[in-house]
Amino acid sequence: MRAVAFRKSLPITDPQALVDIELEQPLPGARDLLVKVEAVSVNPVDTKVRRGGDPPNGEAQVLGWDAAGTVEAVGCEVSIFKRGDAVFYAGSRRRPGTNAQYHLVDERIVGPKPTSLGFAEAAALPLTAITAWELLFDRIGVKRGEDRRSLLVVGGAGGVGSIAIQLARKLTGLTVIATASRPETEAWVRELGAHHVIDHSRGLAAGLKAIAFPAVDIVLALTGTAQHACEVGEVIAPQGHLGLIEGATALAAFDAGQLFTKSVSIHLELMFTRAMFATADMIAQHRLLAEVAALVDRGVIRTTLGMVVGPIDAKHLRQAHELIESGKAVGKVVLMGWPR
Repeated sequence: MRAVAFRKSLPITDPQALVDIELEQPLPGARDLLVKVEAVSVNPVDTKVRRGGDPPNGEAQVLGWDAAGTVEAVGCEVSIFKRGDAVFYAGSRRRPGTNAQYHLVDERIVGPKPTSLGFAEAAALPLTAITAWELLFDRIGVKRGEDRRSLLVVGGAGGVGSIAIQLARKLTGLTVIATASRPETEAWVRELGAHHVIDHSRGLAAGLKAIAFPAVDIVLALTGTAQHACEVGEVIAPQGHLGLIEGATALAAFDAGQLFTKSVSIHLELMFTRAMFATADMIAQHRLLAEVAALVDRGVIRTTLGMVVGPIDAKHLRQAHELIESGKAVGKVVLMGWPR
C-alpha cells in the first residue's frame, strides 16, 4: 500500500522532508478496524513530530492522525462497527499514522462519519473536536446550557479554536470572545459564532477593555501561549480557569505566583491520553465523536474545513505542513484521495 513518511527531521522545504513509500497492508488486532483512508487533515502536532528528531534506526515514520474513510476489515472482538461503515477518528500517537492507504485504529476511539458530510469535510473534525470537547467539558467542567461565564479563546481561527467557539456558543450560555488579527480570521470566528472578537496583536487587556470585559472567567490558550502568557495571567479573573494544549513549554511560560494569587485552576488537555494509556474510559472518545456527528447532521455545528490542498502524497503533504508552519491557515487543511 502507498504511504507518506519521513526518515530524517528536515525543513519542510527539503524534498526529502516527506517522501512517498510502499508498505505492507496491516492486519487488524482484536479491537481494531482496518480503515481504507479517503481523506486526512494536517494538525500542528504533525509538524512538531516531524521537526522533533529523526525516527529511530533510520526507520520511515508515517505521520497523520485525523482521518475519514471506510472500514475494510474488523478484528475478532470488534462490536461497534462492521465492514463498509464510514468512519472518522484521530488515531493514537503510539501507532503508525493515517497518511497511508490503509490504517489500523482501535474502534473505541472511532466515530461514525457524519452522514451529511463528505470524507474531506469529516476529516477536518476529529482531533480538534475531541480536544475542544474534552478541554471544555471534561477538564474545565463547563456545564451545557446553564453556564453564564465569559470565555476567551486565544487563537480562535485555528482548528481547536474553530470547534471550541461553536461548542461554547451552541451548547452553553458562555459569552464567547475570540482573538483574531486579520480580516479573514476575524470574519471566520464571527461566522462560527463568537460574540466578540479582539485583536491579540494589539494586546489582550486593551481588547477586552474596549468591549467592557476587564477580566474573563475562562481562557483557552490554544496557540502562541508562551507569547501571550503574561497577558493571559493579567486578564484571567480571580478563581478563573486556564485551559492549555501546547504542553510543558507553554505551562512554564506563566508566572506561577500570579496564577497562585488569583487561585487560577489550570487544565491540561492532550486528546491522545485515553488511547496512549488505554484508560478505562477510552470509549468516551467514540461516544464523543458520535455526538459530534449527530450535532453536525442536525446543523448545530459545522465542519471547520478551510481548504483541500490536493491528494494524499508527499508533494501535497509538504505543502500542507508548510502552510501549518506559516501560522496563516484558516480552519483545517485537508488532503483528499490518492493519486492515480
